[in-house]
Amino acid sequence: MTDMDQQASSQSISKMIGQVLERGETALLVTKVSGPGTPGAKLLILEHRAPIGSLGDPELDLIVATQAAQLLGSRDETRMVSASEFAPQLPSARETLLLFERLQPPPRLVICGAGHVGASLAKLAAFAGYQTTLIDDRADFLKRDRFPEEQIELVVAGDWGSAVHDAVGNGRGVSVAVVTRGHNEDEQCMQAVVRANPDYVGLIGSKRRTSIVIDRLREAGASDEQLKNIHAPIGLDIGAVSPEEVALSIMAEIIAERRGGSGGSLSAWRRKST
Repeated sequence: MTDMDQQASSQSISKMIGQVLERGETALLVTKVSGPGTPGAKLLILEHRAPIGSLGDPELDLIVATQAAQLLGSRDETRMVSASEFAPQLPSARETLLLFERLQPPPRLVICGAGHVGASLAKLAAFAGYQTTLIDDRADFLKRDRFPEEQIELVVAGDWGSAVHDAVGNGRGVSVAVVTRGHNEDEQCMQAVVRANPDYVGLIGSKRRTSIVIDRLREAGASDEQLKNIHAPIGLDIGAVSPEEVALSIMAEIIAERRGGSGGSLSAWRRKST
C-alpha cells in the first residue's frame, strides 16, 4: 500500500468511525503495531458491513475479520494481541503485533421517574460518565437548577410511552432504569422499553409490584426472552435504605452488566481460602 493509498484509507476509516458512533453502533478498529509492511495500517471491522482498510496482508485481513464476532462480543475496550495467537500459520505471525480497539458511543442511561431515587441516580450516573436522560411527567421535578450537570438531559413527558421510545432509540449502548411513582407509570415505560431491547433494563419495586408489571407485559405480548432480561427488583443487594444508597446499588448493577462483572465482593476469595 502506497503512502497515498494509506492516507486515503485512513480518511475513509475516520469518516466511517464518526458515522458508526453517530448511529450508536459498535465497531472494531485493528491497528498493526509491528510486523512486515507499514506500521500503523488499520482495518475497521463493522457489525453488518464489509471491513474498511487493510493491515497490508489480505490473508491477515481475512483472518482478523473472521475473529470479529468473538472480539466484538468481548467486553474488553482495548487488547494487544500477537498474530501468532490466532493465526500461527502465517509466516510473519510472531513478528506481527496488533492493537484491537472497541469503538462504541459513550454509555447512556435513561431514567424514568425524577423522584428521590431517580434524581440521585441521574447525578450519580453523570458523575460516572454516562450521558443521562431523566424523564418525568411533572415539570416541577425537572427544574434545571436541581440538575446543573451538562450530561443530564431533562425531558417532560406529555406521554410516557412516546418520551421513553424517543429517549431509548435503538437501545444500543443504552441502560434504562424505571423508578417511577406507581404501577401505571411503570407499565407505560416498560411497554416502550422492552420493544427497544436496550442493553440493560431495571425496574424498581417490591417482588409483588414488579411481578404485576411483568405479568402485564407478558399479557401484552412481550416474549420470554425480553422478560428474562429485566432486572426486577433493580439493583445489587447492598442493604440500601436512603435514596442515594438505592441509586448506588442501581448504578453498581448497571456498570457490572456493562463491564461483565459479577457484582460480588472482590475479597470473597480471601475468606474462602482461610
